[in-house]
Amino acid sequence: MYPGKWAELFPDKAAIVHAINGETVTYKALNDRSNQLAQLMWAKGLRPGDHAAIFMENNLRYFEVVWAALRSGLYITTINRYLTDEEAGYILDNSEAQVIVSSKKLGEVGRALPRFAPRCHTWLMVDGTEDGYESYESAIAAYPAEPLADEPAGQLMLYSSGTTGRPKGIVRPLPGNKIHEDAGPVGALQKGLWGFDENTVYLSPAPLYHSAPIGFTIAALALGGTVVMMPRFDELGALQAIEDHKITHSQWVPTMFTRMLKLPEAERAGFDLSSHKVAIHAAAPCPAGIKQQMFDWWGPIIYEYYGGTELNGLTHCGPHDWLSHPGTVGTPVFGIIHICDEEGLELPNGEPGIVYFELPEMPFSYHNDDDKTKDVQHPDHANWSALGDVGYVDDEGFLYLTDRATFMIISGGVNIYPQEIEDQLIMHPKVADIAVVGVPDPEMGEAVKAVVQTSDGIPADDALAEELLAYAREHIAHYKCPKSVDFMDELPRLPTGKLYKRLLKDKYWGKTGSRIV
Repeated sequence: MYPGKWAELFPDKAAIVHAINGETVTYKALNDRSNQLAQLMWAKGLRPGDHAAIFMENNLRYFEVVWAALRSGLYITTINRYLTDEEAGYILDNSEAQVIVSSKKLGEVGRALPRFAPRCHTWLMVDGTEDGYESYESAIAAYPAEPLADEPAGQLMLYSSGTTGRPKGIVRPLPGNKIHEDAGPVGALQKGLWGFDENTVYLSPAPLYHSAPIGFTIAALALGGTVVMMPRFDELGALQAIEDHKITHSQWVPTMFTRMLKLPEAERAGFDLSSHKVAIHAAAPCPAGIKQQMFDWWGPIIYEYYGGTELNGLTHCGPHDWLSHPGTVGTPVFGIIHICDEEGLELPNGEPGIVYFELPEMPFSYHNDDDKTKDVQHPDHANWSALGDVGYVDDEGFLYLTDRATFMIISGGVNIYPQEIEDQLIMHPKVADIAVVGVPDPEMGEAVKAVVQTSDGIPADDALAEELLAYAREHIAHYKCPKSVDFMDELPRLPTGKLYKRLLKDKYWGKTGSRIV
């Protein structure tokens, strides 16, 4: 199932709708334009297993680019639009993309990308052009709107930062089937767990470069539903979209819940949300109090899942499961859970440790990084993999997470890895040692904090804090930058030199006795 089927059955049906201005892309238009781009990429020499990339804001064109790759047997990488040119350029080059589609709106960064990715030979831009790019619209117009003779299913290859600071491409095998044969693993979950079908109207309020938003929107289209895309999230706009577009299904991160709950109750009550049947959240743990307030407001329509982009396992928690087991992320949908200590020994129910999922075989690897791949595998079982999360399983089989990925910060549903920030700040001449941790934040869940040991003779004062924050903003994407700086005379390090970051983090979270360093 894919847009071609629905274009034949319902050519004029809305495939994608802009939540604010109502601009609509029909299934016929989506199918035709994705065919044209697929034909262009074939003409440029791309074959199944090759790579393409997209660097774009939430734009209606986004979907035809992704579908063009998926119906050509290609890997497609969606690049975070908020990255700096150097950060985006690294991903573009590392992915080995031969074609990239960007947009005029991101022209400043887009202009700089070609110098970072010499292997990319085709540069296309929607809604205008910049030096080094040709017009996307003009380029695809030269190609027929007919499908390729053969349409093997492609695959997303998304990037997730690791504790080394460099983003890692997550490679899952190509499906090995034709694009029309099924809706893929996410589509199967949507259909089986949440009742997605051709009557679904799905609200996507998040950036499309993220794993869940792009995976869910593509799967919803594969099932023949209508995707309502917000250009960016805002509280009133999301509620208005549910009312205006008669939304049936949606997906959120906890920060969005928090922001909507902060609206005056009378204002919240003024929206007609009666069409809304399923609200799914993931990406970060939701505070129990916030989730309970959402149940009180929206009723028992809130579902949660836990899993990574790697799709090495997944748990699911329906509304009644959570209400009877507050705080759980559910029970396994696929993958057998093993809770292990640092040595890989399994722990009894109720005792927290590293969360491993067992599948018949390893479902992913990190692009061109065998060492990183091996790092996430169990020391004795190559088909068990972990993403660094810490949790426990109760006697009924419900999983509870007690920590995020070991040092990862989740702020507003966005994963931020401290090492990259630390690697930049340690270069500042007034910094002797540095640790970056997530600290509690009532709106974002966590906020990024830098804890600094100054160089000898350097005063630890507000002026230096502001200097370091400005320095960070010069070198890394702003959303990753620390929001505040604290100072310590000496950071806690083990005799080996390893930073005992857990002690540091627990200072802000009020915890003691953590086993996981």
